[in-house]
Amino acid sequence: MEEIIFGLDIGTTKVCALVGEVRGNQLQIIGMGVQPARGMRKGMVIDVAEASVAIAKAVEEAEQTSGYDLSQALVSMAGEHISSLNNRGVVGIGRDGEGVNASDIGRALDAAQAIPIPHNRQIVHLIPRSYTVDDQNNVRSPLGMHGFRLEVEAHIVTGASPALRNLSHCTQNVGIRSEAFILNALASAEAVLEPTEREMGVVIADIGGGTTDIALYKDGNVWHTCVIPLGGYHITNDVAIGLRAPYDVAEMVKIRYGDCRPDQIDPAIMFTVEPFGGEKIQVSRQDLAHVIEARVEEVFNLVLQEIERSGYDGLLPAGIVLTGGTAQLRGIADIAERVLNVPARVATPKNLVGLVDELRSPAFATSVGLLRWGMNGPQVYQPRPSVQVDWGRRVGEILKALLPG
Repeated sequence: MEEIIFGLDIGTTKVCALVGEVRGNQLQIIGMGVQPARGMRKGMVIDVAEASVAIAKAVEEAEQTSGYDLSQALVSMAGEHISSLNNRGVVGIGRDGEGVNASDIGRALDAAQAIPIPHNRQIVHLIPRSYTVDDQNNVRSPLGMHGFRLEVEAHIVTGASPALRNLSHCTQNVGIRSEAFILNALASAEAVLEPTEREMGVVIADIGGGTTDIALYKDGNVWHTCVIPLGGYHITNDVAIGLRAPYDVAEMVKIRYGDCRPDQIDPAIMFTVEPFGGEKIQVSRQDLAHVIEARVEEVFNLVLQEIERSGYDGLLPAGIVLTGGTAQLRGIADIAERVLNVPARVATPKNLVGLVDELRSPAFATSVGLLRWGMNGPQVYQPRPSVQVDWGRRVGEILKALLPG
């Protein structure tokens, strides 16, 4: 029997609504809607009305292509309000002779999340990193093991409650309940990482428009997560300032002519751009590459700082895996290798079935990863039959409710 998962990736530059159908162990993409983001900055809502309209249009497309009326979603989460820490929980094991059971694990996790957090923050993820049964360390699954003491080391991700409520408010305005928030980097990891990479030690960096979301994996589990408030927007902004051109012109120039390796570009290669004032000028591709290279190096230097801060600044045999729209910049993997001194690759979602042509891009790693996350957790739900929705009227109602009269 098929099950349906709905993922809503609300980013700084785009909103992507994906509908997946699960049959056994296979995920098939059956619905998709993509719209330019509105009302978002650095992964956070700055205009509820604008963001709600963009989400409504993406959801409409996804419902029309999938044939389902969607009511709840796994929602991506980013922004510099995200923070993380590691904590331990210890409990005694029941003496019924059956060893560790699910209740014991649950009590250990409850103990691990008993941490003091401000009233305006909430725990979003509680991820077991490893278990210890008595003196036996690095236990991956303690179920059924015998002992007297169970300890869990957990990775805890927290977010600002107001920021998450704003995101929920936007989805509720279009009739979608936020079933769970998933950190962008963790979702992207589900879509692009190989099991061997997680085991050996790897960093995933999802470089979006407004943020760079990173997660470090070691021994198969999450070791550290962080959101860096720099992304593709900041590169485009530097290009716009350098060219004295509108932002949309700078974005086009970055995509069409941009490169991170000025030393590999012939300084004689030029392109034409129309800055403010309307008089066209000639610009060297090498000069453009110097601007891009400086900002990309800054991003990876911040990633390096986070790796060192995590306490795992030793070897990362599997290196760094790059996703997100900005990972499509030419030569970005070369800069990552140079700054971090580890192997680097640009990754796209793997093992796709269904409506997948547009999804074969680093820009959709988080979107696909939300569905992969849903396959492995309790977030799968049964859909209702599709109903006809007057989306023009729904968007009008959103604006009427949120905008001043």
